[in-house]
Parts: sequence; C-alpha cells; structure tokens
Amino acid sequence: MDTYNELVCGVDEAGRGPLAGDVYAAAVILPEQYDLPKLNDSKKLTEKQRDKLYALITEQAVAWAVGTANVEEIEKLNILRASQLAMNRAITALNPAPVRALIDGNSNAYIDIASEVIIGGDGKIPAISAASIIAKVSRDRYMLALDEQYPQYAFAKHKGYGTKLHYERLAKFGPSPVHRMSFLKSIHNKHTASPAAKSIGDFGEDVACEYLVSKGFKILDRNFRTGYGEFDVVSADTEYVVFVEVKTRSSTEFGHASEAVDFRKQEKLKLAAQEWLLRHDTALQPRFDVIEVYRDLSGGKPGVRRITNAF
Repeated sequence: MDTYNELVCGVDEAGRGPLAGDVYAAAVILPEQYDLPKLNDSKKLTEKQRDKLYALITEQAVAWAVGTANVEEIEKLNILRASQLAMNRAITALNPAPVRALIDGNSNAYIDIASEVIIGGDGKIPAISAASIIAKVSRDRYMLALDEQYPQYAFAKHKGYGTKLHYERLAKFGPSPVHRMSFLKSIHNKHTASPAAKSIGDFGEDVACEYLVSKGFKILDRNFRTGYGEFDVVSADTEYVVFVEVKTRSSTEFGHASEAVDFRKQEKLKLAAQEWLLRHDTALQPRFDVIEVYRDLSGGKPGVRRITNAF
C-alpha cells in the first residue's frame, strides 16, 4: 500500500502527553524494498533499537521530514490541533511530495492532503512505524538539548512527562518558559513546596494524567468546559476516547471518592461528552472512567484507583 510509486507517506507524532516542550511529528515515504529489521511502533522498542532504526530509515527512505508545533501554539490551539499542525508541517516538507498520508490515530480533521487514519497504525503500517521512530528520536534529542538549557528540571531523564521527579523539580523551581501552562494550572506563577500544597483538585488531575500516560493513553484535553459541566481529562487509547472524572481525597474514611459521581452528575457528564464528540472527529468509542486519587499527606506516593466503564 505504501510504496514509492504511490508516494504514500506514513505519519505519526510524539510528545502529546508531556508537561513541557514542543510536540513533534514525522512523515516518511518508504521505498518498495527496504531493510529495516525489527521495525515496529517506537513505544515497543528500546532507545538503542530506535536510534539504530532512525539511522537506517533516514538512509533508506524515499523522503522523510519532521515538523513541530511549539509551546505557544499548543497553548493557543490545544494539543490535538497543535499535533496535527506539526503533522502538516512534516508532510509539506517531504520531497517528493506525497499524494496521500496514512496517519496513526483516529483524527485527520485538519490534515491538508488526502489521508486515512489507522488506529494502532504505528504497529501495523511500516511507513507509520518508521514515522513514529523518527518523531520519537527527534523529540528525545530535542529534550536532551532542553536539558542542557534547563538542567534543574532533569528533562534528559523524563523527556518532559509527568513523572514524580519532574513534579518534584516543578515544586522546587516552578515552571520554565518551555512548560505547557495549560497542563500545569496549579503551578502557574508560583513555586509549590510539595504536592500537598497544591489545590487538591489540580493535584489529583496531575496524578491521574501521569497514571494514564504510564498506561499508554494519550491526553487529548484537560478541563473541557461546557454548559453542562466540565470533564477533568479526556484521553484515548487504540479503542476508546475516555472521558475521565477525577476525584481526590486524603483517605477512604468516608467512602470512596467515586461515590461523589452520582446519577445527576453522570447525566451532565454524558451531555458534556456529546459536546466534545461533536467538536472532534473520532472513530473511537466513548467510555466513562472515574479515577480516584488518594493523597499521602506525609509526602509519599499517591494512591490511584481507576474504575473503567464507571457509568
């Protein structure tokens, strides 16, 4: 399908979930014959394997290119639109130009050429696998450069994702110019001494996002507001777009936090989800999850309990 003669490119992104840095995308046209051992979704490869395949792909590809959208564009457009902007930039930079694009994921609403979305395409379509590797390696190298510029945040270790170390450095130093402030509402213009110092709601949402990313989800939206109410987090895996209500408490002494999501609240959230779906083109099935976050006020790791298909 993705041959040189047809000039079809594979496209994928890297860096939608992190708290800091630009989002990257890559577009790759592979030749009809190539030698790329162990070519696969970049997430299923080690760093060493990715680096080796990066060198082979850039050597053998008919064309390859990288596009980015910076933090300011992410804040202005939202992360989904910024990711697609980066994809368009990568596609446009290809020479020869492709006639069609195969895109990993579930949305091609803002892609400027004829395109097809393939859920899980980074593990199914060689050209998309190649693009996922180029995007991932390119962004990791960019984060290594940011680590030299902002060594206090340890970007080289976590690549901007919401790890415990990253949150600790944010609490100590506050956000940098390359942090995505819409992802860090509770840290804006202040230095927080500890997770317990954050507002309980913001702290829980940050923990929930970190948990979801660790489970392979992509964060599509945070604090999506409608006239019916607000969703704390909208995420997606290869099958579902998941609307997540986050409830945070310090203990289960007075029952589970999820018990606060009563029938009336559920009905409002369903209407809010319908509004989100009307604004976003997706073939994924919707699902409603509740994530309970329990703070350890002594500074220990918070507890997380996810309830899938909660209502």
